Amino acid sequence: SAAAGKLLVVPMDEGHWPSLRSLLVALSHKGHQIVTVAPEASSSVEESEYYTLKRYPAPLCREE
Repeated sequence: SAAAGKLLVVPMDEGHWPSLRSLLVALSHKGHQIVTVAPEASSSVEESEYYTLKRYPAPLCREE
């Protein structure tokens, strides 16, 4: 058996976010505390009860 831990997640490709989110939900159910960081321009990474979302300003907008 293992103890739950704290995880920091930095999604690099929004295309992989849906499968990564499923993994985060499963890890949260096992007791892990998860913090996800994403740029303000990211539209696919949304808040959830399973992890804490921290946004950061990015010098480029989504169109760029």
